[in-house]
Amino acid sequence: MASMFLTQVRDYMMARRYAKRTIDTYLHWIKFFILFHKKRHPAQLAEPEVEAFLTWLAVERHVAFKTQATALNALAFLYRHIVQRPLSLQLNFNPAKTPQKLPVVLTRAEVAALLRWIEPKYKLLAQLMYGSGLRLMEAVRLRVKDIDFDYLSVMVWQGKGNKNRRVTLALELTPSLKQQITAVQLFWQADLQNPVYAGVWLPFALAIKYPAAPKELNWHYLFPSGQLSKDPQAGCIRRHHLDESCVRQAIKIAAKKAGIGKNVTCHTLRHSFATHLLESGADIRTVQEQLGHSDVKTTQIYTHVLSRGGNAVKSPLSLLLHGDGGSV
Repeated sequence: MASMFLTQVRDYMMARRYAKRTIDTYLHWIKFFILFHKKRHPAQLAEPEVEAFLTWLAVERHVAFKTQATALNALAFLYRHIVQRPLSLQLNFNPAKTPQKLPVVLTRAEVAALLRWIEPKYKLLAQLMYGSGLRLMEAVRLRVKDIDFDYLSVMVWQGKGNKNRRVTLALELTPSLKQQITAVQLFWQADLQNPVYAGVWLPFALAIKYPAAPKELNWHYLFPSGQLSKDPQAGCIRRHHLDESCVRQAIKIAAKKAGIGKNVTCHTLRHSFATHLLESGADIRTVQEQLGHSDVKTTQIYTHVLSRGGNAVKSPLSLLLHGDGGSV
């Protein structure tokens, strides 16, 4: 990295164990902000320059609301922790538009077709995303210990918003999951014979509290990578989880082979989970808990795509054609 200032920001975040994705994202927006103001040092800038940048993103670049919010979070971090001059809570800038985007939902038949066509090595992951409503990263980051066969549940740790939750597990996945754990055990046994293997990565606090845990089977990823890799922070050799980009590609390919004409992503399986739960009679609070939403209003978006037979809204044309209005 050419800029000494950005290197300082990166080192600060790495020392405090920020997630690599967060580091990369914040550095991107901080660099963008500096370039926008013709490479002036952030210490020479203040709230008016931040407001101008955020307004420009919305008005000229037409970024989405979440993108603008991410940029604001990065700059708030910059001024609070690096410049040590926190931004005002009363910033005045043009907010990006927030059009409501309805989720893409598959029918049960479409989900079944997708699961038939997906590459076998990714099928269990897809089944978990649909069967338990998991986000992609929540699924690939699962550890062996997170599967509770006794209570048929899955523990999700540090999900979106750094929240933990317990979600349902389909009984039908028990044999496949036990087979997957056996495969993980084979990797684990081979890795322990490797003198340079440092064990699986653990969050900093856990690694200190449980120093032996990195080499215990239960802490290893349920969906491990096929090869060892170097930990970019510690410099040691570990086995990381499966690359999530491979799962995204597998879902896209399976949807195409299944002839599904919708824009199918990994998150579509989570949307379908929520919608199908509501269709089956589950109350919205239960679905909210399963998805890990803080506000039930977030969950309510799935009621817009429901089709509950007689309770669904019927087109007036249908009433006209099948009622007393005769043919038209």
